[in-house]
Amino acid sequence: ISVDTTKSVVAARALDEGAAVVNDVSAMRFDEEMARVCGTANAGVVLMHSRGGVTDMATYANANYGSVVDDVIAELGERLVLVQGAGITREHIVVDPGIGFSKRSDHSLALIAGLSRVAELGFPVMIGVSRKRFVGELTGESVPAARVVGTAAANVAALERGARLFRVHDVKPNRQALDVAWAVMRAASRS
Repeated sequence: ISVDTTKSVVAARALDEGAAVVNDVSAMRFDEEMARVCGTANAGVVLMHSRGGVTDMATYANANYGSVVDDVIAELGERLVLVQGAGITREHIVVDPGIGFSKRSDHSLALIAGLSRVAELGFPVMIGVSRKRFVGELTGESVPAARVVGTAAANVAALERGARLFRVHDVKPNRQALDVAWAVMRAASRS
């Protein structure tokens, strides 16, 4: 069980009630106590890249990147140093490049294309592309629920570049696409 929160008080309560993972969309930028709470509880954490505050993460207000891949890696790297210094052990950390969070469509595409570089940080990579705006822009689907095929395609591309955890709305079609892609990748590694 995981909890999505940027607040250490909420994380502490959820961990006390049995949650094992804290997903923080701010990579623990918003609450100085979050890393200590998670470290003390020996919790798993997902550090997602984002910029700005909760109210403007879905906008482009902070989408001023030099190279989005380089910038995300550098900013996540800073957070990784901080949280490990606060007692969160390496094996409890997952990184998420924050597709769509303070990122334009071209940024999201560049991040998926460069995901192997994010994976070189040495932590499991989680990706959350499900029904995102960039999928709609690429497919012409204005209704988020109609973006299943585009989501599955983006997830397969992310898998091939190192993602191993996937946040999705439509589990079955994404699981099937990822299972087939994984089987192909395994067959290729054996030949």
